[in-house]
Amino acid sequence: MYPEIFLPVSKEDMHDRGWWWYDFLIVTGDAYVDHPSFGPTVIGRLLESEGYRVAILSQPDWHSCQDFLDMGKPKLGVMISSGNLDSMVANYTVAKKRRSEDFYSPGKRAGLRPDHATIVYANRAREAFGDIPIIIGGLEASLRRYAHYDYWDDKVRRSILHDSTANILVYGMGEKATKEIARRLKKKEPVSSITDVRGTAVLITDPDVCAYPHIIIPSYQECVDDKVAYAEATRKEYEEHDAVRGRALLQKHDNRWLLCNPPQKPLNTQELDAVADLPYTREVHPMYDDMGGVPAIEEVRFSCIHNRGCIGDFCALAFHQGRTVTSRSHESVIKEVTAMTKHPLWKGYVSDVGGPTANFRHASCADQLKRGVCPNKQCLAPTACKNLDADESDYLTLLRKLRAIPGVKKVFVRSGIRYDYMMADPNQEFFSELVRYHISGQLKVAPEHCVNSVLDYMGKPHIEVYERFMERYRKLNTKYDKDQYIVPYLMSSHPGSTINDAIELAEYLHARGRVPEQVQDFYPTPGTISTCMYHTGINPWTMEPVYVAKDPHEKAMQRALLQWTRPDKRRLVIQALEQAGRTDLIGYGKECLVRPDKGYNKGGNNRSNHNNHSTPAQSKNGKSGKPAKGTDKDFRSGKNAHKSDNRSGKNAPSAKSGRNNRNAKSDRRGAKGR
Repeated sequence: MYPEIFLPVSKEDMHDRGWWWYDFLIVTGDAYVDHPSFGPTVIGRLLESEGYRVAILSQPDWHSCQDFLDMGKPKLGVMISSGNLDSMVANYTVAKKRRSEDFYSPGKRAGLRPDHATIVYANRAREAFGDIPIIIGGLEASLRRYAHYDYWDDKVRRSILHDSTANILVYGMGEKATKEIARRLKKKEPVSSITDVRGTAVLITDPDVCAYPHIIIPSYQECVDDKVAYAEATRKEYEEHDAVRGRALLQKHDNRWLLCNPPQKPLNTQELDAVADLPYTREVHPMYDDMGGVPAIEEVRFSCIHNRGCIGDFCALAFHQGRTVTSRSHESVIKEVTAMTKHPLWKGYVSDVGGPTANFRHASCADQLKRGVCPNKQCLAPTACKNLDADESDYLTLLRKLRAIPGVKKVFVRSGIRYDYMMADPNQEFFSELVRYHISGQLKVAPEHCVNSVLDYMGKPHIEVYERFMERYRKLNTKYDKDQYIVPYLMSSHPGSTINDAIELAEYLHARGRVPEQVQDFYPTPGTISTCMYHTGINPWTMEPVYVAKDPHEKAMQRALLQWTRPDKRRLVIQALEQAGRTDLIGYGKECLVRPDKGYNKGGNNRSNHNNHSTPAQSKNGKSGKPAKGTDKDFRSGKNAHKSDNRSGKNAPSAKSGRNNRNAKSDRRGAKGR
């Protein structure tokens, strides 16, 4: 049916190979793209390299188990992933409206994966195959491994392992755990006895089964009944998520215990190279050719993932990949790019050499490798740790080697970068060459906000660091005569952000003549520190109260304040300013955000006039048009100022846009579920 360069996707494919049985069925909520950016593909190729027979079932019809039955029952087990995104993020906007497009589906067609896909697929597999080992993994399973708050249901749910009826949950980047589970199943070890694999979670009745030093965290029911208990559980989950010093965690779920074993050690350079060297086709399976292809491939076909891990701890990356950064060898990346130059669609451009964060290549400090990551402080926020080894020289050397490959015209860095890490590097050579050679018109960074108290809740550096970065960026663009911009991501309604904070951010932007295109409403995705704050109103690190904007109208006002020049946001802006007692910003002065309606009475009742969409105030210099070199492309008052990258809008997050959402990291490229 289809060439053997792809994994078989049907019983007919298997028969063409002379297979009358197979070992593992991999089920995924994404279309089948044979590329290392797609986690289920990596696991399938890895098992294939270990000698197992593997088949792929992508986006099965979940209304019955027929698609599962059509594949035939595998000998050893079923492995299930929702795909590269949490299925609820893939299906819904932050406003809980169903998306109209899905970039991980053929023809961007929405609706091909169910809500809570991991649970649905696991139950269908159980219905089809009975008592067979079922292993769930990927981002959705990883971030929902404990009792967790679900934004879409607005309640605390049990571990996804409980609801899925699966036997084992693999969390994090699952290559090592998957290989060990497969090996033990092949030896006919009962799946019920496989309870001690690092990087996995299981449900047990006797807590004495735990093979590691462990602690007990608040139970599922305690997390439901008591938000303080939920915050305490979240803190412990993050503190113990370390491959060096982390302990196992036990959490009571009704009459059973969730046992989450300590994390697997991150893959070292040699192991990462081996995974990268698996025989991926780097293409969409041809069964989608008549359906419009799979758009997600376009952003990653000629890109390289050179690292894993993130040294921050507020986003899902830390809870999935871990805070210890590891990277591939130069030789491995060079080999991958050299192979790209032979591709029939190659035009000379490497679209990205990145990962979770592009400019990380090694552990944040020497102590981290010996004693593990610090459980209660961050490496970069609010200021860089004195032990931080901010050294981008290895990444710079790699980029130089890639530029020298015959057939390569340009090597771009399009993953998000940590500008605070760049500023902490005493050698600014990387910064200079980044500007000179590696930006395709715009560079993505995430200042998120300007109010330092809000940035502290986000785990971000204070705004002064961003200002120093921007000043340096402008100077380098001028030096190299470059017309390049910054795409800064901003966030509204993050826990800790009040209406007054949103007004302060609007004033900050307006005073600098900047009008943002990129504004992200805070999206409470499972498993993050920020989502814990959203649900509980408590900062789990300090156990102190946090203000949370939950009212839809207040959230709309906070967002509108960051888009104050848009006529359709004008009424909300005036309402917010009146509510906060900041009517001084309604008027004709250069500091004003909006002009008043005709007959406007400051301090009076003006609601009857709010539908009169007068012309908004201009930027500080009173001009519109093209920003100066090295400025914020988003922060402009030109004709496109009204266009926002509204991921709370109708479109699904793409492979491109998803990489840079620092507080909804489940759609981040480097965090692909393994």
